[in-house]
Amino acid sequence: MHRRLGVPHKSVFSHSRAPRGSSSPRMNVSKSGYRVFSANSTAACTELARKITERLGVELGKSVVYQEANRETRVDVKESVRGQDIFIIQTIPRDVNTAIMELLVMAYALKTSCAKNIIGVIPYFPYSKQCKMRKRGSIVCKLLASMLAKAGLTHIITMDLHQKEIQGFFSFPVDNLRASPFLLQYIQEEIPDYRNAIIVAKSPSAAKRAQSYAERLRLGLAVMHGEAQCSESDMADGRHSPPSVRNSTGHPGLELPFMMAKEKPPITVVGDVGGRIAIIVDDIIDDVEDFVATAEILKERGAYKIYIMATHGLLSADAPRLIEESAIDEVVVTNTVPHEVQKLQCPKIKTVDVSMILAEAIRRIHNGESMAYLFRNITVDD
Repeated sequence: MHRRLGVPHKSVFSHSRAPRGSSSPRMNVSKSGYRVFSANSTAACTELARKITERLGVELGKSVVYQEANRETRVDVKESVRGQDIFIIQTIPRDVNTAIMELLVMAYALKTSCAKNIIGVIPYFPYSKQCKMRKRGSIVCKLLASMLAKAGLTHIITMDLHQKEIQGFFSFPVDNLRASPFLLQYIQEEIPDYRNAIIVAKSPSAAKRAQSYAERLRLGLAVMHGEAQCSESDMADGRHSPPSVRNSTGHPGLELPFMMAKEKPPITVVGDVGGRIAIIVDDIIDDVEDFVATAEILKERGAYKIYIMATHGLLSADAPRLIEESAIDEVVVTNTVPHEVQKLQCPKIKTVDVSMILAEAIRRIHNGESMAYLFRNITVDD
């Protein structure tokens, strides 16, 4: 069989991969090797990459990613990647745009170095909240998907996309893994008397996710509905005054039906939380004001302990301080996003490791194995 130039006779994967538990050879195993690179040198990304490579039994690829004096991103790959499957691990720190440029530049460097496949391992996909058109804005998530494809990525592994429809923005495969098995395990093992808990959705839009948790744990479900009422001072200063109506002339005879403006009722809790442990579930916890307000209301309704479970702990701005001063007892997030600094500021923040499922996804993609095992019992609502 003709071999690509530059590929060693003995594949890298054959002597460095973790045992699969079966001694029989598989015909679909790639003959070329694979490498795992870290797209930045921050401690959090390097730590996640180290955990993944340890589980895979391989060494982290040799590369240097740094910023020039003028803040330009430079990437130097220190080894041959010709004909190999390359996995780029990129966590998204607070400087989101720099992280995106690091990923784009590294992918393009590997593409021009003749890598066979370039797979981005992006546990938290940035700009995922900007996935819908709002007024005269733009769908930035679609733009980012196009940029990644142009840079050379051929596949993406991510976790708990903000909207599952984001997968349709890409022209290549996207594996949207789930963190819920790890968070469910944390609830069962680390929350005493979790059988006396109730799962809470802080808004009707989060009800499907909360319902999935409640059904798997055989617990009750509560949903928050409405919004906090404005104070009299807010109403008096004109902040909520209706905009002035401009006279506009349409086509003669064209009269559209009058649409009444939406008005949310005061916050109500649909479900009984009295004497229960309240577990609020969501995919992202960033600005925590809504979570703090929800916790206060649940305390007023009789909940004696309040937990927050979320996949991505962005925890921006004053989030650690607000959590520490609030009625929230514990915030549990995964290590998809670096948050070591926030943990030092707030002991209530706990971390669940998801490197296991990321490593298994890498192994299966390289071997050409089915990914169905990673989605066992996963439904559309998860």
